[in-house]
Amino acid sequence: MQGFTKIDLAILIVYLAAVLFAGLHFSKKEMKGKEYFKGDGTVPWWVTSVSIFATLLSPISFLSLAGNSYAGTWIMWFAQLGMLVAIPFTIKFFLPIYSKLDIDTAYHYLELRFDSKGLRILGAIMFIIYQVGRMSIIMYLPCMVLSKLMGINVNILIIIMGVIAIIYSYTGGLKSVLWTDFIQGSVLLIGVTFGLFYLMANINGGFGAVANELFTNHKFLAVNEPIFDANIFKDSIFLLIFGAGLNTIGSYVSSQDIVQRFTTTTDTKKLNKMMITNGCLSIFIATVFYLIGTGLYVFYKVQANPLPPAAQQDQIFASWIAFELPVGFTGILLAAIYAASQSTLSTGLNSVASSWALDIQASLNKDLSLEKQTKIGQRVSLIVGIFAIIVSMILANGDIKSAYEWFNGFMGLVLGILVGTFILGAFTKTANKFGATLAFIAASGVMIYIKYFVDPAKISFWSYSIISIVVSLVVGLVASAIYNKVKGNETTLPKNTTIYN
Repeated sequence: MQGFTKIDLAILIVYLAAVLFAGLHFSKKEMKGKEYFKGDGTVPWWVTSVSIFATLLSPISFLSLAGNSYAGTWIMWFAQLGMLVAIPFTIKFFLPIYSKLDIDTAYHYLELRFDSKGLRILGAIMFIIYQVGRMSIIMYLPCMVLSKLMGINVNILIIIMGVIAIIYSYTGGLKSVLWTDFIQGSVLLIGVTFGLFYLMANINGGFGAVANELFTNHKFLAVNEPIFDANIFKDSIFLLIFGAGLNTIGSYVSSQDIVQRFTTTTDTKKLNKMMITNGCLSIFIATVFYLIGTGLYVFYKVQANPLPPAAQQDQIFASWIAFELPVGFTGILLAAIYAASQSTLSTGLNSVASSWALDIQASLNKDLSLEKQTKIGQRVSLIVGIFAIIVSMILANGDIKSAYEWFNGFMGLVLGILVGTFILGAFTKTANKFGATLAFIAASGVMIYIKYFVDPAKISFWSYSIISIVVSLVVGLVASAIYNKVKGNETTLPKNTTIYN
């Protein structure tokens, strides 16, 4: 057990320098206005697809998926199958709408559909709050793990990660972010896949021993939850898949960091390719992580190899990387963990900047020039990046358990509430601004009550999006109908804003 060596540190430093160089290289062309936020149209669809993959795969997933499998269950793997619900749904219904409207941001759609700048600004504010919290957690968690393995102060790791992401997000806009995401996503895919094969090569019996533990002994595939429960609010395999699918739809449809990638082209064929490739990569890498976790269980518990230091559940994979891989490869695999963090962070900075500049500032001031929009976006990415670094350092140096749970709970609510309003707009003809606003408020109130005042054993987290969408549809349709009746109005549908027109 050699741990993290100076050679590994040198490799990590070279990797970070290469990422910074690449980001600056792709930011050579000065971009203004929509080019800064939407790219210049030269980024290939496959680069954007890997960027979506890298954005959705946070370092929390990187560490926890293998940890869940190591602890003895593949139950959460079924959540990955939600992609089979989310991708066809998004391709069929929302990508055609977004491509025809040529929207600037996710929340631009709300303004076009409901003729409401207020809904656009409200959606943007919720997303920004969600994204700032997410970025802080995403910097904090992996840096804490890497700090223990490397012996480097966690504050230094947080600052380095944040500063590098700020530099190329500030200078190059979305194009720079997309290409650096592609590089980091590729490093992650190659590094983790190598880790799986190296692990199998060092297990007595290799894949056969892991398959035996997985299938013959039934330890990992033993499922306590039923396949289907008539009470859809309680955990079941069906709810896990369907609920995860709706959560993923929430990301694809209403989260600016993902929708921003869809604004890079209006070619629906390219958009469809992005979605399908992203889904294949996501299911593939999740399966690799779960196989690694099962392999680590066989390696440490069945074949009784000595456990490395810091071998808690969510740190077992990183610990194995640090103490079992050859010198040099350790640096590459730990760089993959850092890559997962930085790609998500840079995407967050750029998406917050675009949402603030285009959804809020431009809505309040129509006379903003393209140069002014760009400067606002750059300043926002800088300020938000510094703020996220500070929050992350506060979490790293305090008792973060409650803060972590609070942030995660809030994050789980935001996209569920937002997607209900988007589905109300796309799938109904009668919904209007009044009904949509009331639906947004009602869904927010119901979901906050359920999250913080209802026993989690009674209502599963996986049913949150279902509840939010149903509340949004019922309240939105009823309120819109009453409003039209009282006012004697009829809802007019702007062209290309619903699945019907």
